[in-house]
Amino acid sequence: MYRFVRKVFKQNHVRGVVTVVKNGVPQTISYGYAWYGKRIGNGNPMIVYPTASLQKVITGAMIVQLINETSNTKQAFDQDTKISRWYPTLKNAKQITVGNLLTHTSGITAIGTEINRNYVYSEPDAINWVTNNINSSKSNAVGSYFYNNSNYILLAGIIRQITGKSYESNFQTRIVDKLKLQNTYLYQNIPSGKTDPISYFSNGRKNYQKSSHLKQFVVSQVPGAANLFTTPDEYYKIQVGLTNGTILSQTDFHYLTHLKSKVNNYSGGMYLKNNDSLKLAYGSLRTTHFGSWVQLTTDNQNGIVMFLNQTNDRENDEKDIGYKILQHIKPNTFSAR
Repeated sequence: MYRFVRKVFKQNHVRGVVTVVKNGVPQTISYGYAWYGKRIGNGNPMIVYPTASLQKVITGAMIVQLINETSNTKQAFDQDTKISRWYPTLKNAKQITVGNLLTHTSGITAIGTEINRNYVYSEPDAINWVTNNINSSKSNAVGSYFYNNSNYILLAGIIRQITGKSYESNFQTRIVDKLKLQNTYLYQNIPSGKTDPISYFSNGRKNYQKSSHLKQFVVSQVPGAANLFTTPDEYYKIQVGLTNGTILSQTDFHYLTHLKSKVNNYSGGMYLKNNDSLKLAYGSLRTTHFGSWVQLTTDNQNGIVMFLNQTNDRENDEKDIGYKILQHIKPNTFSAR
């Protein structure tokens, strides 16, 4: 497997790290440099990778935890609860449900969450900016699908309001501490001695071109949606925790991924395919060349978590590379997209 994966990466001019899971056994394989200028290799213990939208399922999981915890209390809510409870002045809040946010069917189409505004936002400031941006932007009908970071930033705000604690604090206690993770952080908490990688572009000729790194300004704008950094092996542990009772039970995960408001196979941060036998998510970040791709069987026994820091900026090409590895793990089991 080691030689095969590195050969695939080399042939396709990508660099990064992947945790390959075969019959329940994970193996992490890296190739190339995470920081070419300093010759720091991918897989180096000091490197933690941006998950981008792979974070969304974690935010969704915390919402389900709170649904369970507030049951039979004055704060009780569920997927059908209107978000006007927490956002009374938000456009269409009396029609938008928690489930709509989790399935990107809120009708919110406001853009700009990943445009560098040259300001480091606090969580509440980032959430306030998003609500103001939504109110000043056009919206589609509630119930129509439009993938938008704003939905999950609003969910981070709901977590804050229900618990009276920051998303950051909830993430630490509900995810990191529960799973005893050692290399998983929100961007602002990456410690000295650790660093995020540089991203690079290759069109199939030269490697390590057009270097780009994530700016703190941008990452601070997307709490709950794309400010998580980790390693592929620890992200795999999170995926396992979503169904083994550590974070969620299997019943809870089914609730999250089968919300009534879903209009396609996306629900709660993941796409389910092949009669729910597969779970998938892809993430990237504007103005960088990162590509994050997870595809696992829903029993977590086979699949990949792949974090690339050199790509050609084409999502489908990145998925094609992952699919070659998936076919090598277990042929005729996985989805090409």
